[in-house]
Amino acid sequence: MISYAAVPTAALPGTGSPAAYLPPPMPSTSRLLLPFCLAATWLVWGSTYLAIKYALLSFPPYVLSGTRYLFAGGLLLAWLKWRGTPWPTLRQLGNTSLIGLLMLTLGNGLTCVAELTLPSGATALIVAGTPLLTVGLSQLLGSRIRGLEWCGIALGLVGMVVMHNDASLAGDPKGVALMGAACLAWAVASVLMPRLDLPAGPMSAAMQMLAGGLISLPVALIAGERFPASPRLEAVAALAYLVVFGSIIAYSAFVWLLRHARPALATSSSYVNPLVALSLGWLFADEQVSPSLLLGMVIILAGVGLIGWATARK
Repeated sequence: MISYAAVPTAALPGTGSPAAYLPPPMPSTSRLLLPFCLAATWLVWGSTYLAIKYALLSFPPYVLSGTRYLFAGGLLLAWLKWRGTPWPTLRQLGNTSLIGLLMLTLGNGLTCVAELTLPSGATALIVAGTPLLTVGLSQLLGSRIRGLEWCGIALGLVGMVVMHNDASLAGDPKGVALMGAACLAWAVASVLMPRLDLPAGPMSAAMQMLAGGLISLPVALIAGERFPASPRLEAVAALAYLVVFGSIIAYSAFVWLLRHARPALATSSSYVNPLVALSLGWLFADEQVSPSLLLGMVIILAGVGLIGWATARK
């Protein structure tokens, strides 16, 4: 069972303290949970890029995104209510709706649109820029970023530059622009989340996913998307995987990390996901892996190591 710490009062806007949000010290149970949450966001999310590619064989982008999060949020909410979890307040509902809009309707929805033309591995490469945006926004809000974290971010940027020499990215500027907008929305939400009054426990993830799904489906209707009459079996299987593993498990783990770990570590999945996504795309979707992509991944993983080291020294 995942537990979430309440946001300290000083972290909320207008409560008096100008200090930036810093996660409270981790209890021993949280230290044990940390590697499992990291594994979920690093490995499971890395596999979702290929799953999205398969799901797009039958489901249009916003139909896919909306259906995924509506099912995932509804299932998680039903389980929480069966366990007796109280309903969030109106203020918390508004805050979770904002996060759901940014992270899921914009972040994931635009990713699905971009994957119509971009390879799944290349899409994951662009997402590797999210930690830089997150740390930059945190710095603007007063968070003190350590030197080793900046070095890790810088290495990640170098790796991204190396990987962007690949032709699959250079040949699709529209897809790259869509992914840039998705990364910005995700980074804004990642910075806001620890500073907002959100429901305690997994209820936060459930309401965010419900909000993201409920907003995405009208977007799909306006865009002229429709639910397929006879979806392919592999597309349905990919959607089921995205609901259970990519959303209920991995997204809940990410929300936990944002409330307990430093922003650079919480978003470090963006560095590891390309390694997983490129490997799976090469194995199962015949996506090409060029030398520049491989070299960039090595540099990016070195950046992840520096971020983890900085967190461990704290």
